[in-house]
Amino acid sequence: MANEQEIPANAEQKEQTSRGRFLFEVFCAVIFLGMIGLVTYNAFLRYAFRSSFPPSEEWARFLFIYVTFFGAIEAFYHHRHIAVDLVTDKLHGMPRKVVDAIAILCSMAAMFLLFMGGIEYVKQTIDTYSVSTNINMSIINSSLPICAGVALILLARDLYKLLKTPAELVNPKVSKEEKIAEFMKDM
Repeated sequence: MANEQEIPANAEQKEQTSRGRFLFEVFCAVIFLGMIGLVTYNAFLRYAFRSSFPPSEEWARFLFIYVTFFGAIEAFYHHRHIAVDLVTDKLHGMPRKVVDAIAILCSMAAMFLLFMGGIEYVKQTIDTYSVSTNINMSIINSSLPICAGVALILLARDLYKLLKTPAELVNPKVSKEEKIAEFMKDM
């Protein structure tokens, strides 16, 4: 599957996409900076006063969970997740399309299991509260099914786009000269 960025049809759609992306990145950055701030604050307290503030440890852990799962959504959206493509890069046309479709279907099955398991986990922790901050753990654990659900939607979109794409356009063969020209263009 080609790692092409989806090009919005008009300027208004492009602006909304970039605004949404910016807001999501700001959201993730705030979570990450909050986590760093809490860990730094707690380290200072331990160094300066030989004691810590337990709620800050718990909040840092919760924010780490959130930044992990919401960062995974960002990676799925931009196709920046880890992928082993040593073999699939050698495939072109219909064989590549079939392998990509199988890979997406396997990923969708895994995300479906994660989604269903995440919902069950949230249900199990609905009456559990954290020790220091007394926060309902289902709020923290809800990031798992949210991430899996969004990943399912994105994978379904990718499968739809792959099935719509003609086989000859799926990872077309590129000559060495074209690869060199592309490499030189990027420099």
